[in-house]
Amino acid sequence: MLDYLLQIIPTIADGLKVTIALFCVVWVLSIPGGIILALLRLSKLPVVDKIVEAFVYLMRGTPLMLQILFMYFALPIMTDGAIQMDDATAAVVTFVLNYAAYLCEIFRGGIQSIPRGQYEGAKVLGFTYGQTMRTIILPQMFKRVLPPLANETINLLKDTSLVYVLAMNDILRITSPLFNVTLIFLRSLWPLFSI
Repeated sequence: MLDYLLQIIPTIADGLKVTIALFCVVWVLSIPGGIILALLRLSKLPVVDKIVEAFVYLMRGTPLMLQILFMYFALPIMTDGAIQMDDATAAVVTFVLNYAAYLCEIFRGGIQSIPRGQYEGAKVLGFTYGQTMRTIILPQMFKRVLPPLANETINLLKDTSLVYVLAMNDILRITSPLFNVTLIFLRSLWPLFSI
């Protein structure tokens, strides 16, 4: 049994590499995307606010599995092949759009939780809107959004298993057949332990 476990570790490690790479790329791209969407959502232009609100509503209101399948299968059909992506690109784009929408609402809530006095103090000191956001508001916002950000990190790690539907060799796809073989082997040993 130990020989078998040592034999399958490299295979499991290959699947783990795909899962970790997907997780890291999506997380690194989703955070700036979420911040940009949050700032656009707080825009004084009603058209921009409504467009971002509709996007966030769509991405948060539909299942991630459906979004992945749409991006990989339906989008090429709808565009007559003009937009076609391989499985990894479709997964990354879908995950980034989905998680940027979720993070948008988290960051928007964090920005809106900062008291108005912070903005007024920055205005009195002569800060521009960009300087106020970069040096005063966003650092405070990040402290406030750490708990929901941790929740989304855990959700992303769990959601990476959804790339299984695109036949990507993530850890779930690689370990499923290995688990079946191991389970059959362990089931054959069960009579020895039932005495």
